[in-house]
Amino acid sequence: MRELQQRIQRIEYDIQSTCDRIGRNRLEITVVAVTKEVSTARASAVMDSGIIHLGENRPEVLLDKQVIIQDEAIWHFIGNVQSRKVKEFINKIDYLHSVDRMSIVKEIHKRSNQTLDCFLQVNVSGEMSKSGVTPAELASFIKEVGAYDKVRIIGLMTMAPLSGDKDLIRTIFRSLRELRDEISALKLLHAPCTQLSMGMSNDFIIAIEEGATHLRIGTALVGAESEGEA
Repeated sequence: MRELQQRIQRIEYDIQSTCDRIGRNRLEITVVAVTKEVSTARASAVMDSGIIHLGENRPEVLLDKQVIIQDEAIWHFIGNVQSRKVKEFINKIDYLHSVDRMSIVKEIHKRSNQTLDCFLQVNVSGEMSKSGVTPAELASFIKEVGAYDKVRIIGLMTMAPLSGDKDLIRTIFRSLRELRDEISALKLLHAPCTQLSMGMSNDFIIAIEEGATHLRIGTALVGAESEGEA
């Protein structure tokens, strides 16, 4: 697992050096290791290295990994959510990063045993291929969530386009931060909205510069080792 250790050390160096350069506290940033494409053994090795936040995007793979890793990890569901599958995993996770429509909010409220910390996905870029509420819908959506006390919106999430245009990526991340600030200023008990889930393997440094609190890093951190779909 030497290669894995080298990856983790390199990512940590990049995060710390970016924080030092812009004056941010490293402790403000949570690294979510996206383990959806790697084996349970590698996910366990990631945890042994000190990263305990793991991100999965398929209920069945999440549940399979939990059989082995059990209660040691902090689990983040980061993928598109199907309403019919919410009941399979909702009481097995600590964070949900992809609330994108009211039907999901209602299903969480119906199925969850306790209030769940969620990120509301915002389609800042306006790409048809991406899920999420529009910036124009955001405030009214957040207020509507208040009727469902099993859902707490702790922040916003977005994905930047797969682009080499760093200025475009920065604009999208900055826009999400500004939207977060607008919602946070409302002081809603059900939506404190202090967090930002943005930044992946190819753009996490820009995300840190623009205020990310949760980085979802896959290949750059865990590599591409695979055991089929697990």
